[in-house]
Amino acid sequence: MKKDKDQIQDEPQQDSYGPSDEEAKEALRATADRTNNGKEQDVQNDDPDELSLKEVIQKQAIEGEAPQSRTLSLRKILGGDILNTAAVRRQIWLLILIVFFLILYISNRYSCQQDIIEIDHLQSELQDAKYKALSSTSQLTEKSRESNVLQLLKNNEDSVLKMANQPPYIINIPE
Repeated sequence: MKKDKDQIQDEPQQDSYGPSDEEAKEALRATADRTNNGKEQDVQNDDPDELSLKEVIQKQAIEGEAPQSRTLSLRKILGGDILNTAAVRRQIWLLILIVFFLILYISNRYSCQQDIIEIDHLQSELQDAKYKALSSTSQLTEKSRESNVLQLLKNNEDSVLKMANQPPYIINIPE
């Protein structure tokens, strides 16, 4: 049992996400063959280990943009394969338009909420002003009653105003 674990640890582990070294070398040879198009191959380009880093990156980038199948499945959508560069390039203006409308929708909703908050605040101020006006009107009506005015005149003895003892009479002016 212990030997099996040691043997497994001694073996080089391959990355499950990328191709193995042998697969990468074969792919590089195939792309080198495609790029040469029947021309004589230099001795330097026969061995993929001697390729420069720039060439390797360019070849891997070209390989990664291979066209994908046209069938659409739930696995491709959830896996993110639908967002490959070709699909995004074809629909870039639509995506920009959608983002613009989303920003417009969010800003419009925000401004409407701010307006509603301001309207509520102004309505509460208006309600307070109505209550104050009603209160002051009732106080004025209370103080201007005839009984309250007579009481004030009696309490203030230096006033020359008094209630009339005789009823008013009408003066007729001939024309």
